[in-house]
Amino acid sequence: MEQSQNIQQNTPQSDSSYDAKDIQVLAGLSAVRKRPAMYIGTTDVKGLHHLVYEAVDNSIDEALAGFCTKISVTIHKDGFITISDNGRGIPVDTHPKLNKPGVEVVMTRLHAGGKFDKKVYKVSGGLHGVGISVTNALSKELVVDVKRNGKIYRQKYQYGKPVSELSIIGEVDQKNTGTTVKFLPDGQIFQVTEFSFDILSSRLRELAFLNKGIKITIEDERAEKKNEFHYDGGIISFVEYLNNNKTPLHKVIFFSKPKNGIMFEYALQYNDGYQENVFSFANTINTYEGGTHLIGFKTALTRVMNNYTEKNKMKMVKLSSEDTREGLTAVISIKIPEPQFEGQTKTKLGNSEIKGLVDSIVYDSFSSYMEENPPIAKTIIFKCVNAAQAREAAQKARELTRRKGALNHGSLPGKLADCSEKDPSKCELFIVEGDSAGGSAKQGRNREFQAVLPLRGKILNVEKARLNKIFENEEITTMVTAIGTSVGEEFDITKARYHKLVIMTDADVDGSHIRTLLLTFFYRHMQPLIEAGYVYIAQPPLYKVTKGKMTKYVYNDGELEKLLNEIGREDISMQRYKGLGEMNPQQLWETTMDSGDRTILQVTLQDAVEADKMFTLLMGDQVEPRRKFIEQHAKEVINLDV
Repeated sequence: MEQSQNIQQNTPQSDSSYDAKDIQVLAGLSAVRKRPAMYIGTTDVKGLHHLVYEAVDNSIDEALAGFCTKISVTIHKDGFITISDNGRGIPVDTHPKLNKPGVEVVMTRLHAGGKFDKKVYKVSGGLHGVGISVTNALSKELVVDVKRNGKIYRQKYQYGKPVSELSIIGEVDQKNTGTTVKFLPDGQIFQVTEFSFDILSSRLRELAFLNKGIKITIEDERAEKKNEFHYDGGIISFVEYLNNNKTPLHKVIFFSKPKNGIMFEYALQYNDGYQENVFSFANTINTYEGGTHLIGFKTALTRVMNNYTEKNKMKMVKLSSEDTREGLTAVISIKIPEPQFEGQTKTKLGNSEIKGLVDSIVYDSFSSYMEENPPIAKTIIFKCVNAAQAREAAQKARELTRRKGALNHGSLPGKLADCSEKDPSKCELFIVEGDSAGGSAKQGRNREFQAVLPLRGKILNVEKARLNKIFENEEITTMVTAIGTSVGEEFDITKARYHKLVIMTDADVDGSHIRTLLLTFFYRHMQPLIEAGYVYIAQPPLYKVTKGKMTKYVYNDGELEKLLNEIGREDISMQRYKGLGEMNPQQLWETTMDSGDRTILQVTLQDAVEADKMFTLLMGDQVEPRRKFIEQHAKEVINLDV
């Protein structure tokens, strides 16, 4: 249910003095609890799992230093989570300046750690000294156990403050070392405190790929699930995993080289699809916003391809950067002593010198590979050339549609019922399945801020089509025009005419298929809309239950059963909605479109790797993996019309 808040502007007070006494100094971890989003990005599901990543990254840093081979994560039934490793263990001796145990300093002080001077850790992800202390600050309770010097040390914290002294609770073999952190997220800070097994598994799988030989396990005591990740192939195995449901054009190309104290490696493989999947990492941290290492990689790749065609006198079109990455799956990983991340959440690498270094390494190594492997080189080149020709065809199709007025922002599609509000942040576009439901939606909507665009039938499956084919599809061009951002190279999110795009389809199999087709299109060609939180899925009711003068709408069989138990099963009339078209405008407004009393799901991109695999599986050419998926999940299907 959506709720709106009225924000009142502060009015000046009579006492307007501002002196030195008004300046607050936040001691210890108070700053973290005051402004948690500054340190973990958000306080939603993403921020919650970031707490785990901070603890795991410390264990990974031990692995990078050569002292850790096993990491385990356990989700407990009581809401706690445990991260354990067999590294050296956080120091427990007394800090010379602060006169406190090293582990307490690490856990309770911002900008305290062993990774600043590069003596203990040559390469690490923990650079700012805030990671595990932030996890502690945002936990209702945290317990740290350190195995070191043949003893087990323990200290407890609450809300980031120690509630016990560091004490010895047992003895172990001198060789048995490591750190165990167990914590319970603070429900006053986080909107959600329940950890996702799948989200954590995805990140841990990444880390296992990026640190070949390390064994990482995750166990969920709530559902009795367990995963174990161990890959001797490193990022080669990562690329094979990403291309698992696709048709590769050649074996994985891998190259690794140390240079100037920096280790850079990449693995790439082209497939017969049209989507690009390039994942970049710096010190095993997923830099999903890219950075200088990614720019260097893309630049070098384009140069190699164009130089090869020119050198071998292949009279073909000039290849753009996008052409050289069609159907490319690649993982690039750099390990650098002094990375400059843009922001505490470390999503983008900023080191200016890295661009040239990566460009040089990739150009030299990939050029040599192409020269040494002419059959594979020709396969890759022809793939890129076909992409270039399709791009030119897409450009012509785009110009043609423009001349016809389809992509002219001054001329909106005729079947769009637009709203009167001009502020995009206040506007909603309902993308509705079928003319019948579209007609009801147009009549029932709030014309001030709600627009309606009905779609006829199923749109093109963009997973199996290039951009030129997409421009030939009337329903897609109509939708792109209505949204206003354009698509492909010309995509511009600032031109979005609506900041809420609500997919509204029937609650049946066909409706689910259309919804998946739309989500595939948004993910593949308008992904920034998802990242910005603009894409939603409407939740129309499944049943209408009437008893006397009371009318209730319920959205699933569980809700129906609960309602019938409350009101009784006698003298009731019940209607099951097979489609939106069965509702009149008033019913559609009350149940699905009224912003003050509706339920809509926001589409988020928690994990790009898993999203790519799922869309490839469901919408790609490979039949057998899809059959296995259907067989595996058949029993989970609900609301099936037969």
